[in-house]
Amino acid sequence: MQREYTDLEVWQKCRALTSSIYSLTKPFPKEELFGLTNQMRRSAVSILSNIAEGCGRNHTKDSLQFFYIARGSLYELESQLYISFDLTYISEQILSKILQDVLTCKKLLNGFIKYYTNL
Repeated sequence: MQREYTDLEVWQKCRALTSSIYSLTKPFPKEELFGLTNQMRRSAVSILSNIAEGCGRNHTKDSLQFFYIARGSLYELESQLYISFDLTYISEQILSKILQDVLTCKKLLNGFIKYYTNL
């Protein structure tokens, strides 16, 4: 029996990260609404969406392509978090906490990719 993607720890942790990003960016300056705020939210949603889409594919090669895109979006989000810190939109404490969540997602996603590569 195939598990649902929503049962996967990697998807659940990335979902939590996405929610955190939405909360984190809510107080960003209004002039960032169509800039950094939007880009960070899109990156976070892309991670989650590409994991789900990859799980829905029929071929391992197709699935892996979506998981690699998810990983790229995760790295993109990480860079955007550093920019948010540099612009003083978030504190060092918040940055440190959310980067721990990003690291957890990276480890889980890399493990998931490795698992799929060996199918």
